[in-house]
Amino acid sequence: MPEPEVLTDMDVAGTDRFVLRKLPEVTLAFWVMKIAATTLGETAGDLFAQTLKLGYFLTTIALFLVFVVTLVVQLKSRRYNPFFYWTVILSTSMAGTTMSDFMNRDASAKFLTGGAKSLGWGPQGLGLGYPTGAAILISLLVAIFIIWKCTGLTFAIRDIVSFRAEALFWAAILVSNTLGTSMGDFLSDSSGLGYAGGALLVTGLLAVLVALMRVPVVPNVVLFWIAFVLTRPLGATAGDFLTKPLAKGGLDLGTAGSSAVLLAVLVGLMGYAHVQERRNAAPQDKTLTGVS
Repeated sequence: MPEPEVLTDMDVAGTDRFVLRKLPEVTLAFWVMKIAATTLGETAGDLFAQTLKLGYFLTTIALFLVFVVTLVVQLKSRRYNPFFYWTVILSTSMAGTTMSDFMNRDASAKFLTGGAKSLGWGPQGLGLGYPTGAAILISLLVAIFIIWKCTGLTFAIRDIVSFRAEALFWAAILVSNTLGTSMGDFLSDSSGLGYAGGALLVTGLLAVLVALMRVPVVPNVVLFWIAFVLTRPLGATAGDFLTKPLAKGGLDLGTAGSSAVLLAVLVGLMGYAHVQERRNAAPQDKTLTGVS
């Protein structure tokens, strides 16, 4: 059976049809929602695994299944829906949090605080450590991009219109969010920068990427993917800063309260994006050319 055609919002040359896109325009609002979703992914992942003591193993399995369900809904959608898209981003962030923790951590007292001797059912973690875990995830991400490149499909988010390209996109998102969690935890826990220092460092790197957008020799697609990875450690360090105890440099707001506030913010942003999308969806609107 031939692959179903999934279209973007650009005019089709030589026809009077309008085509439907599956992924959002990359604007300032996009990055605000990305940071909100990744920060919530950090606090919600820690809420299930640590606060509710389900452990990294069970939580990873559960959240990965949530990711699969949300991804199926997104892939079956015929056009971009902010609620579908950002729910998948959130599910990859939550799953990425516990997948990273399971890979990098173990049952030592360093990770099991409060006198706890275990955390949930199953293995406590593989104990690979942040450098080894990051190296594995970087290798996986590079492999995905190599496969993507070999298919000849575009890396540009606004032009991703086929099922295969979107599947590769989400595979890269899941791995990049897991990698970003490892990077954020390393900055917060092992680098000596602390939560605020790690967040400031990542913010500085993102500012450099913004400046490089004005350099013609640097492709914007490359900058997008670097920024997409870096916003995850920003969310991880921001989430830890909100939830960790005062003695560790956090605000001690708790995973439950922080997650509830962040969820309200994200849902509000998704609602706003949905309203804007409906306003711009009329086929007769001649401004739908796909040009930023």
